[in-house]
Parts: sequence; structure tokens; C-alpha cells
Amino acid sequence: MKDLNTFWAARNDWFSSDGREQRIKDYIVLANQLVWKRQASFLAAAILAAFYFDPTAIFAYYGVVALTEMLDVHLGLQAKAWDGQDPVVGRQILKRIALNTAISGMAIAAFIINIASQQTMVGHFTPLFFLFSGSIFAAMYNSQMIGILILRLSIYGLAFLYIAFLDVFRYLPPLSSNIWLEFFTIIFVLYFIGDISVKFYVNQQERLEQMKLIQEENERTKAALEVKSQFLSTVSHELRTPLTSIIGSLELIKADPRGLLPDNLKPMIGIAARNAQRLAALIDDLLDLQKIEAGEMAFHFKPVDANDLVYEAVESTAGYASKLGIHVTTAPCGEDCQIAGDRNRLVQVMSNLLSNALKFSDKGGAVKVRVETLSTRIRISVHDEGVGIPRGAKDCVFGKFSQVDSSDARKVGGTGLGLNITKQIIGRHNGTVDYVSELGVGSTFYIEFDRLTDGGGPSAVLEPLANPQFRVTGEAV
Repeated sequence: MKDLNTFWAARNDWFSSDGREQRIKDYIVLANQLVWKRQASFLAAAILAAFYFDPTAIFAYYGVVALTEMLDVHLGLQAKAWDGQDPVVGRQILKRIALNTAISGMAIAAFIINIASQQTMVGHFTPLFFLFSGSIFAAMYNSQMIGILILRLSIYGLAFLYIAFLDVFRYLPPLSSNIWLEFFTIIFVLYFIGDISVKFYVNQQERLEQMKLIQEENERTKAALEVKSQFLSTVSHELRTPLTSIIGSLELIKADPRGLLPDNLKPMIGIAARNAQRLAALIDDLLDLQKIEAGEMAFHFKPVDANDLVYEAVESTAGYASKLGIHVTTAPCGEDCQIAGDRNRLVQVMSNLLSNALKFSDKGGAVKVRVETLSTRIRISVHDEGVGIPRGAKDCVFGKFSQVDSSDARKVGGTGLGLNITKQIIGRHNGTVDYVSELGVGSTFYIEFDRLTDGGGPSAVLEPLANPQFRVTGEAV
């Protein structure tokens, strides 16, 4: 009863205009995908039947069946130009589908009835099986359009009844005859086909309803993400403006050119300045994340020397390293090691890797930056002698707003965005970023890029970078 109620509710919903156009398009697409599969089945049936019955009549009826299938193929070609928006065109296509279904159903029914009529012995297992399989096929693949499904099954049902009464009228048997047993069996099969067709249709509607709910939830999620992104962008920009003034003022006070600042206030001013800088870095990370998610991060690709890139990044973090008492060394590449990339973004990447290595190293430790060639690739690695990273923490390392969950990780600041942003920037350079680490020994983070060779130019590197999430520009070498 529940299935029947759902069936009639879905039927009434289908005859309304909402969603009918999309159902028509889905039906045509599926029909064109299955036309040759269905024809292969009927051709196999025709070849089998031709061995035992009149082959001329069998193939003549099969030829009509094949011709009717071409009507659906032709309709599918015409429907490709329809955008699914014009309801007048949709109604015209629906009429053509109904007409094609009627013609195809009658041709298939006639083909099977011809086989049954040629059987002189009692029982029609072969044609009934062909008809049964055709009905199940229709129930499985025509369930998008209830009207079309009912039309085709009605034609097949009449063919079932014709075959059921064929021997009854031929032999006029008594009720105790096996002919009546086969008659009632066919009626039972008709009921079974009807019941399974309803179930297929109801299941199809339930799946469509679930897809609709998922789509609606997806739209709500995208809307929420858009609001979050806009909020993040607005708040970050609003914080950045006064924070710049605060940092400038604190730096002026720290400088104290006239020597008016009391000694007991200098440490507090220094703390305030350092925390203002941390807050500024946090806001910069949030703004970068927002740009990436909004597709507003621009990349300007040019040839970049990997050695120069490393020198610039090491120099920019030299003050931080000196403050922590950590010695940074470099091992440049002795060969030509040019890559195609956005210099500013790659300096940002190197600064992230270096600052992480410095933060997680012990005082008096060492950090080594190495540039090397690996065939057609350039690798830049940053090795530290810090606390190391436990196994299975890669998702946490490169995740958003996450740090490795240990007491040492909690001793250092940061948003947990640096390596996530690094991974996305490297991905835009057709590169890779990864690490190897051992607890208590240290970690080596490395990034790899395609190497620019003489005559190669950056185009081979830039071409696979097309991604609507970012704006990409480049210059020829």
C-alpha cells in the first residue's frame, strides 16, 4: 500500500510542469545509451527463433523492430539542441517519445506474437520469456517517465494476454487442462511485472528525491562558505588597517630616538610589538586563505633561479634565526636550476618552511637549506634537527588551522595555515611538497618543481596550471 501511495503521488508530481523537462532529457539520454543493448537482445532472440521457425517471417518482424528503434535515435539527435527551458519544445518531444514508444512496443509485441503463433505445440515458454525480459528491461530503464512506462507495459500486457488466450481458443480445453495452468501462470506473471515496475519507479523517485536534498544541502553549504569568506575578508581588512598604525606607533616608541622611554616600559613595549607582528602575520594568513578559496590569488609566472630564491628567503628570516640562536646554512645547486614560478609566492613558501624549521628546533641547533637537481626536476629541501613529526600526522601537518598534537607543538605560535597555504601554492606551480621525519632527530621538508631547460621555456610548465581557482599570467622566455 505504501508503494502504491508513493507511486500515485509521484505520478501526479510528474504530470506537473516542475522537473518534467529534465526528466525528458534524462530519458532521451538513457534511451540512446541503451538502444543498441536492447537491439542486441532482440537480434539474439531472432537468430535463435529462426532456427526453429520460419526465418523469413522472423527476420521480417525483427527488421520492423530495428527500424522503430531508429526513431528514438533520430529523436535523440533532435533533442540535443533543446536546452530544457522551452516547455513548448518539451511537450513536442514528449509527444514524439509517446508515439515512438507506442510504435516500438507494438513492433516488439508483433515480433513476439509471431513466434508464439508459429508454435503449434502447447506452451509458449520462448516467446513469453522474450516478452517477460522486455518488460523487466522497460521497468528498469524507463522508470524516469511513468506515462511512457505505463504505455509500453500496457502494450506488452496485451501481448501477454493474446499469447495466454492463444491456446485457449485453439483447443478450447477443459479447466483441468495444463493450458489453463499456463493461462493462470501468465496472469500471475503480469501481476509480478506490475508490482516490480512500481517498485522500480518508487525507488527511482526516492533516489531523485535524495539527490535533490543533497543538491539543496550543497547549495546551502556553498552559500554558508560564501558568507564565511566574505566575513573573513571584511574582518581581516578592517583589522589590518588599524593594526598597521599600531605596529608603526609601537616601532617608533621602541626606537625612542630622544631616550624618553623609561627602562621599565621597554620590555612591555617589546612584548606588545612582537604580539602585534604575530597578529599581523595571522591576518595575512587568513587573507591568503580567503584569496585562495575565492579564486582571487594571482600568480605571475616567470623564470626563477632556485639558488637566488633560497638566498632571498634565508636572508628574510636571518633576524628570526639569530634571535633563536639557530645557525642556517645553504647548499646551492652547481648547475643551472631555473624553474617557472611566481617569485613572491615562492619566497612566501620558503619563508613558511624556514620559519617552521626554526620554531621547532632547539636553541643552538642548525637548519640546512639545499638545492639539487633530480633529472628533470629541481628539489629544495629544508632540514632541521628539531623535535620531529610522528607517523600518520601528514593530514594534520598540511591541514587548515591544525598543528601536530604534542606539547612541543603547543609551545609555538601560528595559525596552522602556513603549510596548507604552502601546499596550495606549490600545487599551482605543478610542484609537490612533502617531508620525511623522525621523532627526536629532526625533519626534512622539500618542494620539487619541473626544471626549465634551454629552449624549453616555461610554457610546458605553465600549461597544466590552468585552474579556475586562480588567475595565472606568464611571460615567454
